[in-house]
Amino acid sequence: MSSNDIIVSLDIGTSKVRAIIGEVTNGAINIIGVGSADSEGIRKGAIVDIDQTVQSIRNAVDHAERMVGIQITDVYMGIQGNHIGLQTNHGVVAVSNEDREIGEEDIERVLQAAKVVALPPEREIIGLVPKQFLVDGLDGISDPRGMIGVRLEVEATVITGAKTAIHNLIRCVEKADLRISGVILMSLASGQMALTKDEKSMGTVLVDIGAGSCTLAIFEQGNLAATSTLPIGGEYVTNDISYGLRTQTEQAEKIKLKYGCAMIDDAADDQRFKVMRMGSNVEKEFSQVDLANIIEPRMQEVFHLALQEVKRLGFGDKVGGYVLTGGAVSMPGVLQLAQLELQSSVRIAVPDYIGVRDPAYTSGVGMIQYVSKYMKSRPAGASKKTSNRKANPSAPSKPGLFERLKNMFSEFI
Repeated sequence: MSSNDIIVSLDIGTSKVRAIIGEVTNGAINIIGVGSADSEGIRKGAIVDIDQTVQSIRNAVDHAERMVGIQITDVYMGIQGNHIGLQTNHGVVAVSNEDREIGEEDIERVLQAAKVVALPPEREIIGLVPKQFLVDGLDGISDPRGMIGVRLEVEATVITGAKTAIHNLIRCVEKADLRISGVILMSLASGQMALTKDEKSMGTVLVDIGAGSCTLAIFEQGNLAATSTLPIGGEYVTNDISYGLRTQTEQAEKIKLKYGCAMIDDAADDQRFKVMRMGSNVEKEFSQVDLANIIEPRMQEVFHLALQEVKRLGFGDKVGGYVLTGGAVSMPGVLQLAQLELQSSVRIAVPDYIGVRDPAYTSGVGMIQYVSKYMKSRPAGASKKTSNRKANPSAPSKPGLFERLKNMFSEFI
């Protein structure tokens, strides 16, 4: 196995941390290793305990390493949350070559120019996605390399985030003795995997429902037009089950996964289960219908809030359909309920790779696809495993890390 072709994505979520190892061979991606660990130290997508988060990352990475027998050194880290902001900017440069042929250097300079935006001190740029290039006023160009021209312009979306949230995530990954090859916006990565070219063009909302949050990404004319995160997800359903059946949250989660159904009409009255109630040692019997009566109103609320947020962002009439993904959408009945609530065409996106055919892996697999398409010149993500990773929290971080993150724009071409 050539280590040059290996890409490792790290998806740090509220309920799980997932490390996915992808091998790229002649442009084709194979998922060769998946590591998953329970997420400790994260609430509603935000880090509340660094040490617990570091341990969760280590557990997930160790799990993936054992599966494949290689040592992971570099990872691509996914980021999302309501602190993410998008703004459009314009960059202009003169073509530097004497023969006026546009080269790699000109593209880098014009992208650098597009990153010159006024930002508050608490925010920083995560990445930059070119919408289109213009050569001497001719627009609609996706890749101007090799063209002849005097003036090169770019219209781009600048992705910004809160420094605190970004640096805390980076700190956790570095304390787990991993180097960060790049930071990727999860909505972009999920869109890469979950949406077709036509869906991105006509206006589609990607709804990623995780445990602690629901992230909406609206794609229009082939680009990410808006993103928003609602602090509601699968955990809220679990909490409702815990209150309704008066049982421990841990048991409520197991019941949800085994017997959960999002539509009362689809639930079976003869499917019954027993629950140990809090404050007693007596088990009480419930049916799947009882459970669906708790789950359906909460899932209805999730879709209702998602629809309201799409309208608030100004895309109410422009949306051609919805695509659902994330761990919470694999429950039976979710698709039918979403179609009723959103009053639109809805489908569920699932990665088409062996071992990760679950909506929960969309972001992680999407990141590998995104990297293989837009960031080909990155260092290898893993090496043959010879010894266990040495924990050394005091080791200096790789020089110029933030500089590299700030200069990621050149890889989006």
